[in-house]
Amino acid sequence: MTESMIVEDATPGRRWWARAAFAFAFLAVIVPLVSAGVLSTMGVLLIGVGGTVVCVAALYWFLAGRGPLRWTALAVAVLVPLSVFVMFVRAHLLAVVIASLVFAALATTCGRAALRRRKSTEVMLEIPATPPNRPVLFMNPRSGNGKVARFDLRHKAEKLGAEVVLLDETNFADVDELARRAVMDGADLLGVAGGDGTQARIAAIAAETRVPFMVISAGTRNHFAMDLGLDRDDPARCLDALHDGVDIRIDLGRINGRAFVNNVSFGVYAEVVRSPAYRDDKTRTVLKMLPDLLAVQSGPNLVAQIGDVTVRSPQAVLVSNNRYGGSDLAGMSRRDRLDRGLLGVVTVSVAGTAQAVSLLRRAHARGLTQHETSEVIVDADAPEISVGVDGESFLLTTPVRCGIEAGALRVRVPRERPGTRPAEPSVDWVRLRALAKFGAVRRASS
Repeated sequence: MTESMIVEDATPGRRWWARAAFAFAFLAVIVPLVSAGVLSTMGVLLIGVGGTVVCVAALYWFLAGRGPLRWTALAVAVLVPLSVFVMFVRAHLLAVVIASLVFAALATTCGRAALRRRKSTEVMLEIPATPPNRPVLFMNPRSGNGKVARFDLRHKAEKLGAEVVLLDETNFADVDELARRAVMDGADLLGVAGGDGTQARIAAIAAETRVPFMVISAGTRNHFAMDLGLDRDDPARCLDALHDGVDIRIDLGRINGRAFVNNVSFGVYAEVVRSPAYRDDKTRTVLKMLPDLLAVQSGPNLVAQIGDVTVRSPQAVLVSNNRYGGSDLAGMSRRDRLDRGLLGVVTVSVAGTAQAVSLLRRAHARGLTQHETSEVIVDADAPEISVGVDGESFLLTTPVRCGIEAGALRVRVPRERPGTRPAEPSVDWVRLRALAKFGAVRRASS
């Protein structure tokens, strides 16, 4: 869907950052031309681009192939960059290439500084909050390779007046009912020390019962905690929210009625997560399954209805609770905001080497689409499809509907938290040109 045009304010500092970006970009081009000449510069460009294309194609065949083809492709992917390096050294062009790359990196840094938004638009609104009278925290001792015990979270939480419920094989399946019963018994805050999947289940109950929800970063990757700005290295710092916290209102994703806090995936990644071997050996499972999953017509044929746009036969669809920063293809980046009221959607189709190489251009790639919308419907030529929901695998009946509940969840976070820095913006040279010239730029996002 398309948002209305908005105007970005520009301070003199942002204007000069934009101009510096163009200056460094100019130097990145002119230095090799002056130092090595036009013909040598063209040779450097052709060798660099050609090497990158061959390396990406080889990596695709490493993922999509088996046996000798896979390992030959890996050898090519390793040897090509080394060969390019040796060619630059023998042609006495290495210093020129390094200088050009440094100027290009400086141009990117300055461009991001110019496009970085004002603080008021970067962070979610914080609401003053009073400490809870009866917080109940659910902790999974197995999550994050035992972070609950390693950081002594149970005893630290109990010292702050929280009731702690440890989750194990006997009560994990009933965690939804345990949370609902806790609220009925007087709990005025629900918290989770566990993975994103468990957090989503408790978050749904918190939203339903309208009590604050608290996240303790005791999972493995802690994507949700990262987007909330919480300390992922020391989960005990999350407990500060019990005595010195603020509330933020965020959106909650829904897939066929089930809540999710991060994202849901269809296609290749969902099939990998579904494998029983994935939990024990993720890397080997991915390498074993990808050749079949990347094959044309492998698995159910998906059709994604994204607002008014229809995407047919994508190999992967990622639907996120608010969009990820930049042009993230795998949900590994950050979300600056969780309160925009829109789903982020990325679809990827890689039918061969050419489309794999084209993904280098991201937004211009033929096999890549990116959208923001309030609803996504994924259908297939099968009655059920595998779906990864916050890293957990489910078989869901088609069509699968994804929606978003704006402002449904009130999250209690510490007043002081380390990770509130926003994700870096993508460098958009059209916006930079207008910013450098006029001091303000109109931008359309889609």
